[in-house]
Amino acid sequence: MRILLVEDDVDLSAAVRSALARDGLVVTAALDGVEAVDRISEFDFDVVILDRDLPRMSGDSVCREIRTSGQSVPVLMLTALQTVPDRVAGLELGADDYLTKPFAYAELLARVRALGRRVNTSVAQQIRHGDVAIDLERQTVTFRGERVRLSPKEYGILEALVRADGRPLSVDRLLDIGWDAPHEISRSVVKVTVHALRQKLTPELVVHDAGFGYRLESTS
Repeated sequence: MRILLVEDDVDLSAAVRSALARDGLVVTAALDGVEAVDRISEFDFDVVILDRDLPRMSGDSVCREIRTSGQSVPVLMLTALQTVPDRVAGLELGADDYLTKPFAYAELLARVRALGRRVNTSVAQQIRHGDVAIDLERQTVTFRGERVRLSPKEYGILEALVRADGRPLSVDRLLDIGWDAPHEISRSVVKVTVHALRQKLTPELVVHDAGFGYRLESTS
């Protein structure tokens, strides 16, 4: 399951992101509302965890933007606003669920998984690009009909590239997608991970466009 976590508290964002990743979820973090809208326009997420009190663009405005654009991705509002009118206002904006701070992580995880299951009953559990097929529920990959075993980092990068459907993703974006603390890690890890994918799949599958990043070439 791919999650967008929109939270401007850097420490809280890092803690929640790491915990969700340990439980097998692929998490992209955004620290303000404008960045969140940009991320949503780039990728398909299964659930958005959205703080209401955000810099640059409020969580309410982000939720409104999601709904007016016609996107049906489930939104879990995560906020310190606790009154009944606050919760009602958030739900009327188009949020699917509402969790107040402070919260228990176990409850957050349960709500996220419940929202993900609600969507997964009506959408395909597999995404494809050429000869690459990914089973999102089982997190397995097949290439030309054969099962390929990938590390969690390799899987995360490949899933992002498949979702991008041939559009290039920068090294910084891939770092943000695949690693919990991308700003503390050398950018060379992306190159190493891509090399491993090429070895396990086929060398010509992942293409590097200088100045733009990595993308998938059709191999079918």
